[in-house]
Amino acid sequence: MIDWAAIATVFSVYAVGVVIPGPNFVAVAHKAASTSHREALAMVGGVVVVNLFWASCAILGIGIVFATFPWIALAVKVTGAAYLIWFGGRLLVKAGSAGTAVMQQEKSSCLQSFRAGFATNIANPKSMAFYAAVFASAAPKHVSLPTFIGMIATVAVVASLWYGFVAVVFATPSVAARYRRGKAWIDRICGSVIVALGIRQLVR
Repeated sequence: MIDWAAIATVFSVYAVGVVIPGPNFVAVAHKAASTSHREALAMVGGVVVVNLFWASCAILGIGIVFATFPWIALAVKVTGAAYLIWFGGRLLVKAGSAGTAVMQQEKSSCLQSFRAGFATNIANPKSMAFYAAVFASAAPKHVSLPTFIGMIATVAVVASLWYGFVAVVFATPSVAARYRRGKAWIDRICGSVIVALGIRQLVR
């Protein structure tokens, strides 16, 4: 039997949490404005896959591993912070360079975008903490398979709709044109935000 109350709780908490800007939002918005909607949606795919992974871990109680072996959590935290600092630093270094050319091999480009979305999200251990908090308050002690599927489906739909919306909006010609006009400053702002998020993750 499906526990609709648990699914509704997951939806209400997750929907609020996912729209709060973070590394995923910045990465998807920048990708959409600087390349194409296909590459941005490919990045969204990577973000959603990791969201489903963290949600599944939280429901199955795998987060207990972090509590039992804190050095694993520390390793993930440091690695994730280093990746975010590297990612943001690369934007800062390349800020103001010539407009991004469309890649000749779109299939390869989309695969790279998917990997970037995956890496950006998997590098953030706070995602695990967020999901652990959401599902700790929402999931019943013994989750039935239908309820598990319902919770995972809720995460998939909400994440896909929100980040897909961000990708489509920032890839529109008018927004992309504004990006090209202010590319140097936008890249510096995006890079600075991501570096700051990485440093914050490292010191907290």
